[in-house]
Amino acid sequence: MYVIAYDIGTTGVKTCLFEVGDTLRLLAGEYEGYGLYILPGGGVEQDADEWWTAMAKSTRRLLEKTGTDPKSIAGISFCSQMQGLVLVDEAGCALRRPMSYMDQRGSREFAACQTHGLTISGVNALMLLRSLRRTRAASTSVKDPLWKYKWVQQNEPEVYAKIHKWLDVKEYLIGRCTGQFVMTRDSAYSTFLYDSRPDKGCWSRALCRMYGVEFDHLPRIIECTDVAGTLTARAAQDLGLAEGCPVYGGGGDATLIGVGAGCTEVGQTHIYSGTSGWVSTVIGRQKVDIVSMIAGIVGAQAGKYNYFAEMETAGKCFEWVKEHLVLDEIGIYLQKTNVAESQESVYESLYDYMTDTIEAIPPGAGGVIFTPWLHGNRCPFEDPKAAGIFFNLRLDTGKTEMLRAVLEGICYHLRWMLECQDKKVKIASTLRFVGGGALSRVTCQILADVTGRTVETVADTKDVGAVGAAMLVAVGSGQIADLTQAAGLIRPAARYTPDPANQALYDRNYKVFKNLYAANKKNFAALN
Repeated sequence: MYVIAYDIGTTGVKTCLFEVGDTLRLLAGEYEGYGLYILPGGGVEQDADEWWTAMAKSTRRLLEKTGTDPKSIAGISFCSQMQGLVLVDEAGCALRRPMSYMDQRGSREFAACQTHGLTISGVNALMLLRSLRRTRAASTSVKDPLWKYKWVQQNEPEVYAKIHKWLDVKEYLIGRCTGQFVMTRDSAYSTFLYDSRPDKGCWSRALCRMYGVEFDHLPRIIECTDVAGTLTARAAQDLGLAEGCPVYGGGGDATLIGVGAGCTEVGQTHIYSGTSGWVSTVIGRQKVDIVSMIAGIVGAQAGKYNYFAEMETAGKCFEWVKEHLVLDEIGIYLQKTNVAESQESVYESLYDYMTDTIEAIPPGAGGVIFTPWLHGNRCPFEDPKAAGIFFNLRLDTGKTEMLRAVLEGICYHLRWMLECQDKKVKIASTLRFVGGGALSRVTCQILADVTGRTVETVADTKDVGAVGAAMLVAVGSGQIADLTQAAGLIRPAARYTPDPANQALYDRNYKVFKNLYAANKKNFAALN
């Protein structure tokens, strides 16, 4: 059967066509971008109509390119960015531009609600304990959707008065496809209003009362493998698909990237490096580390959770360095010609050229250390004011050393989160590494050397979220028994083992890296 999976990212949608049978095969994909709007005061928004237009354009191109009959599509599903806030009216129309997971305007609302009295990790002790009892986690970041909701409640009362439902990104798109207001269990959990206790599994009225959330604003909860509804005539016309096509619940990126990486068994660990980055380990019961900001979040599998540690900017740092260091004529241009665009070039992209440039620089980047906190940080410390640093620049430092320092800095931070996880759960000795960062063999080797663990990559590494979404359709339709069986189809494509010769150097630099936040916390606060 044929399945379409939409990977709804931060700046664009990748629409993928899969064939599901004895194997799971990615046949083709089409990408369409949309805006990310940075506003004063920490605001980050997107446009709901731009999401839909990008879906429609990419779907029509994909069908045309592959010659696929729309009636042959057995279902569509989603892998999506999470913790956005999309407020809709009774017709399912967005009442304002959706607030991105990156939005941090809710700091005043966060402080007013839960930083009074006796606090633990900056949160009122009683409120924290009430939340931990029901969710095994707590809303301790100003970027959590709860504080976006509270911000609208306090600052846009005319919008708040019209709210029918509070949705996340893919849930808005499901609503536009089907007319149904639903939220998959993993998305519901990420609001921190979901009671995840085994005998509950529902929205918590007690937490809604505690935070001042209207219970009726919360939609019906479904499983990731459930059919949320079918394509309406209007949606089918826009997308170029057949009316009545089943629309599955899908999952968030934090849920499905691990599934697409083949990590579904307890103890398996994957690392993702895309715009953001994370470390996630499958666990059998919920755990929480409130100090390091790590929680066992609800995923797509009943009785299993993802022990999840997140960094705000990973691959985004490499994009930043490309725009601000590489394109500023460091030798990337030969006679003012982009080497990736030159007819004589052997490089498919500028990133490939950058990778070869970095590979020529010895490990340790000449003593330069970079902190990858370009949009604040979440784990192992929550600080929206934290920022990037190039530390230990000297007269003999070149831009090439700075480029390597960026990749090493990302890997140092991933090691920091791994070590925090290792305090409470058993981390796998072999790590599955996925996302755009895993396309670089240099990054893969640096990650193995810095962490001291074997690193494996998989095929279609940039599309593992879409792979996970396609698996949900296969399971939901009965084509495959369960996600564990589906994950068995994912085989490692390459393996990288740590080089012992680099261990002492990376251990030394890593120790300095960790010290940089404590030494500069007050400086970040003063400047930002």
